[in-house]
Amino acid sequence: MIWAAAGAVVGLAAGTALSGEVYRMSVRSGEPDQAACRECGAPLPAWTARRCRHCGQWLGAALVTELTTAMVMALLFGRFGGQPVVAAFAFLGAVGVALAQVDAAVQRLPDRLTLPAYPAVIALLAGAAVADHAGSSFARAVFCGLILTAAYLVLGIASRGQLGGGDVKLAGLIGLSLGWMSWQTMITGTCLGFVLAAVAGLALLAAGRASRRSLISFGPFMLGGAFLALLGASA
Repeated sequence: MIWAAAGAVVGLAAGTALSGEVYRMSVRSGEPDQAACRECGAPLPAWTARRCRHCGQWLGAALVTELTTAMVMALLFGRFGGQPVVAAFAFLGAVGVALAQVDAAVQRLPDRLTLPAYPAVIALLAGAAVADHAGSSFARAVFCGLILTAAYLVLGIASRGQLGGGDVKLAGLIGLSLGWMSWQTMITGTCLGFVLAAVAGLALLAAGRASRRSLISFGPFMLGGAFLALLGASA
């Protein structure tokens, strides 16, 4: 419980720091970041601000980023608290919440979030490998990251745009984290992403909110599958 509570506090702080960036980056691919309030047109305040200083409008959905990140962090800290690798998983968890929200809003996984996460996650996993004398886990993580990136690249080419470049880049990060645990965790997390996407797609079809030609954001399902696989992975 102590670790989960600590994770919730850390997650709340991380979500607060990221929420403004989620609002700014929630624009279509190729468009510049949002620089003004969508309600009144006033320039956006400092990146950590949650409301427009001119009209008081919330920048994005109120407290969604903060509370979601707090929940994700609480579960990750509760599962991996006390293990050096928790820092890498928590970092990806926070970035993953932001990526999922942007992708769900505008079908885009910004490089500004994804690419800097690579050196950070690799460094945190390397630190965990040194602290835990887990060189084999680190080597497997890197190998899984490369394999999952290559697999998604092939799928992206074969799907003719159904999987975008952002999904390919995100796959490497997910492979790094899941691979640290085991090959089985990597496979499970990957499969869960496709299962979750399929279930969501069928639900949207049944509700009449999508057609067979509709494109859905895949990033949130990739991240959701990875999150569930990490929580369910054997120690």
